[in-house]
Amino acid sequence: MIYLDNSATTKPFPEVVESFVTVATKYFGNPSSLHELGMKAERLLEQSREQTAALLGVKTNEIIFTSGGTEANNFAIKGVALQYRRRGNHIITTAIEHPSVAEPCKQLEELGFEVTYLPVNEKGRVDVEELARMIRDDTILVSVMHVNNEVGSIQPIEQIGQLLTRYPKTIFHVDHVQGIGKVPLDLKKAHVDLCTMSAHKFHGLRGAGILYVRDGVRISPLLAGGGQELQLRSGTENVAAIVAMTKALRLSLEAYKRKLPHLLAMKERWMNELNEIADIQLNTPSDCSAPHIINFSLNGLKSEVFVHELAKQQIFVSTTSACSSKRRAPSKTLLAMGMESKKAESAIRISLSYENTMEEISVAVRSIKQALKKLKEVTR
Repeated sequence: MIYLDNSATTKPFPEVVESFVTVATKYFGNPSSLHELGMKAERLLEQSREQTAALLGVKTNEIIFTSGGTEANNFAIKGVALQYRRRGNHIITTAIEHPSVAEPCKQLEELGFEVTYLPVNEKGRVDVEELARMIRDDTILVSVMHVNNEVGSIQPIEQIGQLLTRYPKTIFHVDHVQGIGKVPLDLKKAHVDLCTMSAHKFHGLRGAGILYVRDGVRISPLLAGGGQELQLRSGTENVAAIVAMTKALRLSLEAYKRKLPHLLAMKERWMNELNEIADIQLNTPSDCSAPHIINFSLNGLKSEVFVHELAKQQIFVSTTSACSSKRRAPSKTLLAMGMESKKAESAIRISLSYENTMEEISVAVRSIKQALKKLKEVTR
């Protein structure tokens, strides 16, 4: 098997699974319970919070655990909107956000908020000067993803953060789900107020996520209940998944330090190999893009058929975002980058991890060429 869909989800590290099983079986108490088993679970929870904060270079009380990236994005966007609606009702985001940002913004529009969608250039990047022109007195939130989940373009987060220091009433949210462990982001240096991460994107387990909330920023809770997670996110914490996530975060950040050159070399070889295939057009920009995402179009061929054809050879790639791949609609990211609809409909994403190897590339490229040849014969 050659797994090339790591932006959809990653395979959990064995040590992460072991941590989960240990906590789930030996420390299964509710961390809000007063007895010894509950207190042990609470200690593990708080140790995870301390370790996560240290790994991210932030304060312990700035870490809120969630069920994943979707909840964290919804919490950040709706939480700010509800908390600061008396200050203003204008939100700025980009035309290429993940659905867990785009859809909450649409919901807020239905509630009377005004949302401005910042366009991107042909490389999938926003213009900071254009963003500056869009900011108004009633702008309460700017939400910009760090790394695009479809083409891998990296946004100028530090420059945006610096710009927003001139607008103290505007909250800055960053969806860091695809960047964590692959593209560094110093939350303090970039003046980020809210930041989203998801465990299963960095070899943790599904069902756990992180929302960084800068000390001093207030957000309205979405879930009312027992007041867990510093009174901000009610619901019994998934301690086993949180402990496992903390370990996955540490291991992923360590892997970045050791293996980034390997990942960059693999991406370069992938790009070179794909560029030599006549029926493929590369969509990922060669510069200002993440080291693990490669997007290309199939020159009008059906992308979902291509995915299934490769799967027969135990090679797993994807079309667009995993959250959107079954809708059979053109990639909104590629359309926003100015690509024609037919090419946007035939897009394929390869996404790597530090676990992939150079040896896989020759095998996968050979299968890609065979799949393209078969598809062309069928469509004649």
